[in-house]
Amino acid sequence: MKISKKVTFIAKEEHISTVKRLLEDMVAPSLKEPGCLFYYIFQSQNNPKKFFAVESWENNAALEGHKHTEHYAYYKSHYEPFVENKYTEDLDLLDSAAYSF
Repeated sequence: MKISKKVTFIAKEEHISTVKRLLEDMVAPSLKEPGCLFYYIFQSQNNPKKFFAVESWENNAALEGHKHTEHYAYYKSHYEPFVENKYTEDLDLLDSAAYSF
């Protein structure tokens, strides 16, 4: 069963560039992981402090594997001092037959 999530980060004003770098550094290695269907980072145009990680995994095993990677451990141990808030939403992909992954 596919697992998709949207993780929202609200950066502290003085740390927007640091949060951006930490999140950008997650993209390339995450996309190379087994079971990663997509992994994208977005920054709000209307609120530059707000970032979104939108990710999808083939199954729970792939997501759990992601949580045991070196790049995830680095991000996890560094982001907290730079953000005001972080929250996760589980997503359901509508009309999944229309997508090629």
